[in-house]
Amino acid sequence: MFNVVLIEPEIPPNTGNVGRLCLATESTLHLVKPLGFSLEDRQLKRAGLDYWDEVDVRIWNSFAQLQQAQLPGARYFFLTTKTKRAYYEIKFNRGDFLVFGRETKGLAEKLLAANIDNCITIPMHGTRSLNLATAVAIVLFEAARQQR
Repeated sequence: MFNVVLIEPEIPPNTGNVGRLCLATESTLHLVKPLGFSLEDRQLKRAGLDYWDEVDVRIWNSFAQLQQAQLPGARYFFLTTKTKRAYYEIKFNRGDFLVFGRETKGLAEKLLAANIDNCITIPMHGTRSLNLATAVAIVLFEAARQQR
């Protein structure tokens, strides 16, 4: 239904949990290298439970490689705390790409600057950020809700 992109994920259990979210929504999980763990990591598989082998996972050497492999007109939304535009202001379409950065640093400033019109945030109070899997769940299930 959607495409979830994790650029340089660092924590295996987060990626395992995101994999389950993708399976639950019939979405594809795209992992952009370098990964902070092995795909054979037991914590990754433990978080993904026995579902990991059913997740549609695609591995990319770079975000540019991922983009080049998609049809023209693909839509990308970049999650960041550095914008005011809330995720719930977007009308998501099937096939959209939801792009998340690594747990410790988020998305690169250069990538955000090049895609400023497609940056969205999860409004929050009292904290700088949310757990990666939690953030993916919030946005992915809103996108899925809009398609039901």
